[in-house]
Amino acid sequence: MKKMVSLLLVLLGTLSCSQDFIDRKPISTVSTDVLYKTDKDFEDAVIGIYQPFHAQYLNFWQIGDLTADDTEQQHSAALDLVNINNFIISSSLGVLNSSWLNYYQAIFRANTVLSNIDQANAATIPRKDRHIGEAKFLRALAYFDLVRIFGDVPMISAPISAPEAAKKGRDKVSTVYDELIIKDLLDAESKLPEKYAGADVGRATKGAAKALLGKVYLTRKDFAKAEAKLKEVTTMGYALLPNYNDLWDYTKNEHHSEYIFDIEYIDGGLGLGSTFSNIFAPNLSPIINFFGLKGAGGQNGSPTEALFTLYEPSDKRKAISIAHVKDGLIDRNGNLIPMTPIDATSYTKKYMAALVNPNDSKANWKVIRYADVLLMYAEALNENGKTTEALTVLNQVRARAGVPALTGLSQSEARDKIYLERRLEMYLEGHRWFDLVRTGRALAVMQSQGMKAHMTVFPIPLSQIQVINNPAIFPQNPGYD
Repeated sequence: MKKMVSLLLVLLGTLSCSQDFIDRKPISTVSTDVLYKTDKDFEDAVIGIYQPFHAQYLNFWQIGDLTADDTEQQHSAALDLVNINNFIISSSLGVLNSSWLNYYQAIFRANTVLSNIDQANAATIPRKDRHIGEAKFLRALAYFDLVRIFGDVPMISAPISAPEAAKKGRDKVSTVYDELIIKDLLDAESKLPEKYAGADVGRATKGAAKALLGKVYLTRKDFAKAEAKLKEVTTMGYALLPNYNDLWDYTKNEHHSEYIFDIEYIDGGLGLGSTFSNIFAPNLSPIINFFGLKGAGGQNGSPTEALFTLYEPSDKRKAISIAHVKDGLIDRNGNLIPMTPIDATSYTKKYMAALVNPNDSKANWKVIRYADVLLMYAEALNENGKTTEALTVLNQVRARAGVPALTGLSQSEARDKIYLERRLEMYLEGHRWFDLVRTGRALAVMQSQGMKAHMTVFPIPLSQIQVINNPAIFPQNPGYD
């Protein structure tokens, strides 16, 4: 997939879209009858669906983490991030507009592939099922993120004309789940392979579709279906890496036994690297030099002081995941490198990959990994009254972290422990905010930081409200008018 991602550079010029919330048909002298003829044509078009996610997940942490309680913006010069952190949310916020455009660009491309491949002859398109499965998985992922961020959104499952787009209103979240997300994932899991080889490694797989579907069921509180689907994933050969640090060691292959689905980035000056290594680093030369970074540190997304106190003394994840600037660094000779904080007093170490060029990191964004599946499975088991089984699953994650097994807990006690384990295991991986919302705890936890009751969803970007300019069919979310 790292090789496959580099093909995006070629495709960007041919798969561009407009800036409206629903992409208009691009002006081109090339007929789609010519573009979609061979299996290779469809493979290239499917690769193009991945590209908007490549852009989108660079900033996904701003919504998935910065709005929650374990991450804060200590660097005050980044005003938009400070505002997000303090729930000063407006419809003109850049990350909301770019998120909307990125997801609908992916949806437009998926719809284009699906509409053209539907009548294609399987004899001449031997990987037809795989192309359909990938397109539907990616479309479902886009819509899953959209409804979690914005609530009701326009559900578009086929290319539409500009006049139709101008009249398309918002569909209910339940409709998007029932009529598109779940159906797409069920079809995707039936069509996708369990694994790939060579340059195809990193594409969406059957396991990724099942895991995402399990998360969808869990989000909708359909715990019986969540348990069944996530159990299927546990039988597919995935396994926790023995060493938690190996998840964040970028000298090693990121496609390992715990990998299920990443957004893939590639370094090397191609414009396809991630910015994570720079943006999460404090802007201090000892840290920049110690981790082999190039360029400046962005000092963004710092762990809160409260998070430091939640780890048990024996928890190996703490030293791997988060650090205080004031504690300094130990160099290769065992000497302490002391430091004085400038803006950021704490930082995450998860994304520190040595760089040749600034903002050109090989560090992927982990959308779904096996520890996430195990913790979701434990949660579903517990909600279904199977607390003893839930603790057995939970303890697999705890054992890897080096903390004692939990036994003899009530359902309520186990629920709290599972929630806590997700915080510690998956800090700054885009989950915490959505966990708070789906479990109904967001307002209670975040009210002291400025959250109001309506803020479980974000405002529709103003630019998209203006596209339709008709509140009768395309209203703003309540509280943001």
